[in-house]
Order: sequence, then structure tokens, then C-alpha cells
Amino acid sequence: MVSQETIKIAGLARLTAAIFAGWGGLAAFKGVYDLLGGEPEANLYAPKAWAFVSRAQWSRFALFELVYGLSCLALAWYCLRWSRRLPDTVQRARREPEFDLFG
Repeated sequence: MVSQETIKIAGLARLTAAIFAGWGGLAAFKGVYDLLGGEPEANLYAPKAWAFVSRAQWSRFALFELVYGLSCLALAWYCLRWSRRLPDTVQRARREPEFDLFG
């Protein structure tokens, strides 16, 4: 008798969307914070503030963080939208594994 297995397809896309949304939200928030008032940790240890990292370099880095975070959020939205087209579950015949550890 061939047993059936159930694979949750849409759940995988939703999990991917949740991971992208969480990471993208954190990165975008950090980018906005750095653009509006954050400063590098090097300023804490430097004899003079902004000696190691210039404000222009810090602004470019903060903008990169913001764009990276927004890109991750866009991927999350795309994965969530795509998951609506996928079936919730798929039934298929269970296959024997090709590798047997103790056999």
C-alpha cells in the first residue's frame, strides 16, 4: 500500500514572507533611526566625534540600510501575494528516501 503525504505549500511562502517582513522592518527602522539622529559607535571611542566615519559616509550607510529594509519588505509583500495563488496543501505518494543512514 502506498501511503500519502501532505505538503503545506502556501505555508512555506507565508513563512518566507514573515521572515522577510521581520528582517526588513528591523532594517528599515534602523535606517530611519540612523538617518534622523543615530551616530556610529566609533564616535564613542574616538577622541573627536566624526573622526573615523564622516557624516557623508554615515548618511550613505543609513540610506543603504533603509533601501535594504524596504527591499525586504517588498519581497515579503510579493511572497504573501504569491502565496494566495498557491494551494494550501498538496497530496502526493510518499517516496522512500534515497539515503538510508543505518541500512
